[in-house]
Amino acid sequence: MAFKENDEVKKVVFFLKEIGIEIIEKKLGETFLPGLDLGPNCIYIDYEKLLYPGDILHEAGHLAVTIPAERKLVGSDQISKDWPTQGDEIAAILWSYAALHHLQFPAEFVFHPHGYKGSSEWFINNFTSGNYIGLPLLEWMELCLGNEKAEKEQKMPFPAMQKWIRD
Repeated sequence: MAFKENDEVKKVVFFLKEIGIEIIEKKLGETFLPGLDLGPNCIYIDYEKLLYPGDILHEAGHLAVTIPAERKLVGSDQISKDWPTQGDEIAAILWSYAALHHLQFPAEFVFHPHGYKGSSEWFINNFTSGNYIGLPLLEWMELCLGNEKAEKEQKMPFPAMQKWIRD
């Protein structure tokens, strides 16, 4: 079955469109992640080259944690050479964990054995045990709340998100 017809992929695409990230089907050459590339507030997907559908959520995380002024420059030569920063990478990883939690997918959907430079299991172990590396950064971006602040505000803590896209 082609990934385009896969129920999990359909659910991811619907979710991303719902939060304001456009998905554009496009033939792609060689890219960092097979079958995926980023553009201004969009993800380009070449379903014939896509190997790991969970990578779509990781790439969406990059867009989601980027400020709007930079998000519209993604994929162009106008975006900073430093984008994404190490902080952006950490935030995108944690964002993608929140997204897979929201979609009720197993952690392995995003953190598959072929990604994250061999650290997928490490991320899974940390996140599933509640050790959310980078959580203060996502809180600072006003996307979610840690346990203490969530309790004080009587809201749901991470991995629940207060909003999905950075203002």
